[in-house]
Amino acid sequence: MNTVNSIFSIQIVFYLIGLVLMSIAWMSVRDQSNPKRWTTGLFWFLFGIGFLFGDWMVAVWGKAFAYRSLGMIVLALAGLAGANLLGSGTHLQTPNWDKNGYAVKLKNKLFLPAVAIPVFTVTLSLIGKDLKVGDMFLLDPKNLTLACLTIACLLSIVLAASITRGSLVSGIKESRRLVDSMGWALILPLMLAMLGGVFVAAKTGQSIQTLVTMWIDPTSKLALIITYCLGMACFTMIMGNAFAAFPVMAAGIALPFLIQQHHASPAPLVAIGMLSGYCGTLMTPMAANFNIIPAALLELKDKYKVIQYQIPTALAVLACNIVLMYFLV
Repeated sequence: MNTVNSIFSIQIVFYLIGLVLMSIAWMSVRDQSNPKRWTTGLFWFLFGIGFLFGDWMVAVWGKAFAYRSLGMIVLALAGLAGANLLGSGTHLQTPNWDKNGYAVKLKNKLFLPAVAIPVFTVTLSLIGKDLKVGDMFLLDPKNLTLACLTIACLLSIVLAASITRGSLVSGIKESRRLVDSMGWALILPLMLAMLGGVFVAAKTGQSIQTLVTMWIDPTSKLALIITYCLGMACFTMIMGNAFAAFPVMAAGIALPFLIQQHHASPAPLVAIGMLSGYCGTLMTPMAANFNIIPAALLELKDKYKVIQYQIPTALAVLACNIVLMYFLV
């Protein structure tokens, strides 16, 4: 359990997320129009347990048993999603905004809450990092951005309610509508971040370094650069996140060969390397928050159509990255 040294701590953020997930689970179970309402509610209930009761589980059961229990919950989530046991209600296809003329009446005012989130987040990040009440920080200094983002979202909800004359319950219902539209893919970024940690803990970077030594001439700058850029793209396609691929490829190729052996400039090297990873993001369904979720929200018939259109651009940018890295780094 983390030591709380701030009023608005990371624990409060997790509790808020857990409460929203539990509300979504309860609404899903009560939705008679959803043929899979019990398993859908169970999925979001299990997902919310870690956020709402994680600290309590560690404090009462101990880390070992609590972590094993959460691991079993992760397996249960994978089983429910893999068995296609998540559904949605028919109400999702009949929004009443256009019928009542709200969207036409409010027009561009509807965008104000969305724009307010980054504005509030940046403002709070700049002015809130040193704010204290007595001996305690107002915002969690170790997770300042996340705390500011959470407060910004809460303020944006208030702004949205004042504009639309809605309520908190309406906001939760709309959250559930979006969650049902996205389905299990909503939690994929969190799972992939965990996967990146597993790769680092398993010392995959050292294994890649050994393979590079065996199959590639370490004195060839071009071969190393091509391997690094392609590796960043491929690992990102596997893990769905360039940030998860970065430590693996940095430990395996960038640091031991390009920086230490060939004295490459670290800043442009890792910057172009990350951009190469983003090329992989454009070409994989594992990057659900970029490729699958937008397709679901736009109700595209082919959820992979977005990826198909992005592949030529991704390959072109990847080739340019290799050239830039060779001549600039």
